[in-house]
Amino acid sequence: MSEIAIIGGTGLTSLASLEIVRREMVQTPYGEPSGPLTHGILCNREVVFLARHGYGHTIPPHQVNYRANLWALKSIGVEKVIAIAAVGGIRADLIPGRLVFPDQIIDYTWSRYNTFFEDGSDGVTHIDFTWPYCDELRQQLIQAAARVNLDAAGKATYAATQGPRLETAAEIDRLERDGCDIVGMTGMPEAALARELELCYAACAVVANMAAGRGDGKITLEEIEQNLVKGMGKVGRLLEEAMPTV
Repeated sequence: MSEIAIIGGTGLTSLASLEIVRREMVQTPYGEPSGPLTHGILCNREVVFLARHGYGHTIPPHQVNYRANLWALKSIGVEKVIAIAAVGGIRADLIPGRLVFPDQIIDYTWSRYNTFFEDGSDGVTHIDFTWPYCDELRQQLIQAAARVNLDAAGKATYAATQGPRLETAAEIDRLERDGCDIVGMTGMPEAALARELELCYAACAVVANMAAGRGDGKITLEEIEQNLVKGMGKVGRLLEEAMPTV
């Protein structure tokens, strides 16, 4: 049984250093997950890998079945989740290729299935979400990044937007006024659903581009892809260093 899972985002549909043992299709009460769960060995540690957008990167952020993904991982015994995500940098120091370990999140999404507690059978349920990420796991990732000299930010507020379009410059200005440092499209409801399932969940964000109005000119897919190649290389080193300790 693997107690830790890695959810790969844009730019990470597979792990090159993962020794694949088997793939498992899991049926859930919430429909199909993004794909089969990939069981394998990473640095002598049993892990489960799941590509959030599908292994062919075909599922847009607003159509990801977050409930099925998290429920599937929980159902096979996963206790910890490292979520990898591509983001835009709002704060000036969060430049393309840099890793970020957010400690807070603000949800700007809508019309997504965002809770497991909706039928009322057990009464109204409120989870504590003061600190949306598992700090123990987050600190372990921060320390692993430091050990291998990866340029990483250990604190940031993640703005979760609806997508799939990128934001306007005015929207980014608003997010900055709200206190957001990075912007992405998959942080919610994933983090909240993980908390509902009592999973230890932490995110590693890779800055793929400067957010709208923060860089030079318009944002291009080519720019994002180039930065993600560099950033995901760092993610690979991070995971290899972190696996023995998380």
